[in-house]
Amino acid sequence: MNSADPLFLDVDFFQKRKTGQFVCGDSFFSRKIPGRNRVVSVLSDGLGSGIKASILSSMTATMALRFMEGDMEILRSAEVMMDALPVCKVRGISYATFTIVDAVLHGWTRVIEMDNPPFLLVRGGRVMTPGRREMASSRWKDRKITVNEFFARPEDRIILFSDGVTQAGMGSWANPTGWGEEKCTEYILRLLRDRPGLSSRELSRRIVSEALVREPHEHAGDDVTCAVMYFRSPRKLLVLSGPPFDGQRDREYAEMLGKFPGRKAICGGTTAEIVARELGRPLVTDLATARGGMPPLSSMDGVDLITEGILTLTLVSKILDGKEIVREKNSAARLASLLLESDRISFVVGTRVNEAHQDPTLPVELEMRRNIIRTIVRTLEEKYLKEVTVSFI
Repeated sequence: MNSADPLFLDVDFFQKRKTGQFVCGDSFFSRKIPGRNRVVSVLSDGLGSGIKASILSSMTATMALRFMEGDMEILRSAEVMMDALPVCKVRGISYATFTIVDAVLHGWTRVIEMDNPPFLLVRGGRVMTPGRREMASSRWKDRKITVNEFFARPEDRIILFSDGVTQAGMGSWANPTGWGEEKCTEYILRLLRDRPGLSSRELSRRIVSEALVREPHEHAGDDVTCAVMYFRSPRKLLVLSGPPFDGQRDREYAEMLGKFPGRKAICGGTTAEIVARELGRPLVTDLATARGGMPPLSSMDGVDLITEGILTLTLVSKILDGKEIVREKNSAARLASLLLESDRISFVVGTRVNEAHQDPTLPVELEMRRNIIRTIVRTLEEKYLKEVTVSFI
């Protein structure tokens, strides 16, 4: 990575709830602090499992985010959180663990831990041990808080997990003491050695999946959560959808794609035809790729993905928002994956009404396209911390 490149923090997580429970007792929240080039993330594990644990961890993570955003003193923040939580009758403590990552891009990063498995800082294929100090509360003498501080570098990864990962399989014949921090670390380093550019999204999923392999019948005996933060050069994506309002700008529109320094996607048959015509590139539709009720994919030199328009974007919006799970790798699933694997996403939306579809005085399709893309943009920014721009042509 060139030192002049802007640094981007790729944040993602994956979790599996304990078998037999309706909700996960772990919570992971992450938020960009506006105007401060700073991202705060919190992983909390509530006592027990199910609804009660979920409430405890959500309360803890929400409070931690607000305290970090407000620059509240660390020990005071922890005491307020512990005071606010209900007390466990068996153990006599208010209980939800937490790990907080307060990351300033091109600056110091703090990792604040209480009772979660220790985080991993992976740099250059090795686990690094940053400077750390312990803090003790005068009111909660049995609880210790560890503060780790370091200057994050390009290609650093911070990996957090709940004890459902490190204790996976505990008590079983094959893994009587669980997976363990050492073996888990070895797996992560081996994975990154084989695939050094692995995204946070894929790495977190691979770690959780590997933990579940150690459970009897792959049924989670506890809530299992892994979160990954990856400091790297941003991965850029351009998405064209809809023809330009003025046909005289078709050439300009196509050249936006041709000159873009990153991955490229086209949503819409008419849009793809314009680009193919203006750039002189053959456009081929593969009917065999029609799956799950979605239209087939097309291909063109220099374009990573070409899909149909409105139907595909509508399903992508539902996938990103968690309202739809797509088992088949259809066009919408592929576009959703491409969006999630990218960091800086540019949508260029054409505003010409397709006269073949409807009365041009009733631009329903145009409004649908705009609204769906706005919804996708909002989800990408708020839920996945992507940097997204939209322009209309």
